[in-house]
Amino acid sequence: MKPLQILPAALFALIAPLALIPALAQQPDYALNAAPVSAPAPDPAIAAAIAGISPSQIHQTIETLVGFGTRNTLTTAETDLPAGHGAQAAADWIFAEFTRISAACGNCLEVRRDSFTQEPDPGPRSRVSKPSQMTNVYAILRGNDPVQAKRIVLVTGHYDSINSNVFKNWGDTSGDAPGANDDASGTAVSIECARVLSKLHFPGTIIFAAVPGEEQGLLGSAHLAKLAKDEGWQGENGKIEAVLNNDIVGGNTTPGDTLQLKDRVRVFSEGVPDAATPQQARRIRALGEESDSASRQLARAIADTARAYFPASGRDAFSAFLVARPDRYLRGGDHSSFNHEGFAAVRFTEWREDYNHQHQNIVMDATPIRGDLLRFVDFNYVAQVARLNAATLATLAASPGAPAKVAIEARQLENSTTLTWEPSPGTAAYYELLWRETTSFYWQFAQRVPAPAAGQSGPITVIVPISKDNVIFSVRAVDAAGHRSLAVVP
Repeated sequence: MKPLQILPAALFALIAPLALIPALAQQPDYALNAAPVSAPAPDPAIAAAIAGISPSQIHQTIETLVGFGTRNTLTTAETDLPAGHGAQAAADWIFAEFTRISAACGNCLEVRRDSFTQEPDPGPRSRVSKPSQMTNVYAILRGNDPVQAKRIVLVTGHYDSINSNVFKNWGDTSGDAPGANDDASGTAVSIECARVLSKLHFPGTIIFAAVPGEEQGLLGSAHLAKLAKDEGWQGENGKIEAVLNNDIVGGNTTPGDTLQLKDRVRVFSEGVPDAATPQQARRIRALGEESDSASRQLARAIADTARAYFPASGRDAFSAFLVARPDRYLRGGDHSSFNHEGFAAVRFTEWREDYNHQHQNIVMDATPIRGDLLRFVDFNYVAQVARLNAATLATLAASPGAPAKVAIEARQLENSTTLTWEPSPGTAAYYELLWRETTSFYWQFAQRVPAPAAGQSGPITVIVPISKDNVIFSVRAVDAAGHRSLAVVP
């Protein structure tokens, strides 16, 4: 039998009536009486702070870290290292740098070490061949509101580095491993954020961290994330609302690479949470919320922040390019450690990586040159990434905090939707009820909901004439200055 063939004229006759349907259809209920979601207004104090982020200071930080020769985490077990070499020397310098920043703001930072011994990992592919000391270094900028200070946002990068010797023998710490891009660049972001944000005051708490052992299997971040969970950072004593992990944000400058983009940074985020129980995963699939994890909401907030603080075009344009997957193919990062413990966490990474400048021994007479060298870092690009990080941290720490116990009424069949939530811990000027089509990635529509009057307590209830079957809802809090909390999906 010959396959059916339709001539162009006949095909047009079939399609034309269908093409008229959208033009004749009424507006769907979810598009009526709703405002499109707008970009947030920038906070002048935050804008002034991020304007102080210095490419030359970032250059100096990365150059100092490269100067430790190698920052292979296993060098902490070495006894014959030259003075000023190795991971422990780098950790000591980072601690001193946070301390210096703290002194400049009247000791506003609590600078801490989280040290532990990583025991050897047995097996033929062991990445830790001998007991090695690992030291997470972090500085805490406490919130100035007794209630909101329990809300924590954290920025991190890993300060360790490796060369290609380790792929033959993970215990081989010889040779230089400058790690300029991977990941002195991310460590510089964390330190620079501390320098500029320590001059401001926020209701919420910000933690600036640098971790080791990433190359050996996310060991430093895993220890810090578990410490946060075990010590109740997400319980009564506090809650980590957001983790920004910066790894390979140097804006690689390989000569001849015409495909590198310097006006954006990739932001990776998990969909179904790694820490979801089987019951939670089933509910996520049943409700079609595979793209509505807390990490995905954090990614959207970062994109929102970029719209507020960077122009859309021109030399200073910069944006967050959201990638809806946990990380790149065959790769991993420290945000995953926080995801594993149930925290919202994302990864920032430059647009286009050059693998000749990652995990490589330095070979200057090769074509192309191999090695993660300082010459291949764009310090202006790192500064843009740092500005986006700092603006996001500041916005979230200044916000009223996310509403709690957001729920949707689903006990009976109806064409309207009833939502309830508990007020935010801070003072919200109003709440934004957001929704979008289930096939849209970004929030499309918004409706303001007044905050309860002073003295009122109890949950907030809203009924909207929109079918919950057709859209995804969320709620976020906004204060009088326009700082937005993370959105929460019921």
